[in-house]
Amino acid sequence: MLAAAPLMEQKQLLGERLYPLIYALHPGLAGKITGMLLEIDNSELLHMLESPESLHAKVEEAVAVLHAHQAKEMASK
Repeated sequence: MLAAAPLMEQKQLLGERLYPLIYALHPGLAGKITGMLLEIDNSELLHMLESPESLHAKVEEAVAVLHAHQAKEMASK
């Protein structure tokens, strides 16, 4: 089903599957992190859906990027 869908529809379907998994890890950042991860190639996203360890590692990487960005913004004020 996923392979037959247009690219944007594939991203939508993947996002709908990823969001609840990410929400369980970081409820307050789930939307932002899901959006960040949807920039990744679909084959890697599918791998993350099948591998909780891989998903967790990418989510933590995204959280680190967000925190670094927030710290940078705070320092420039």
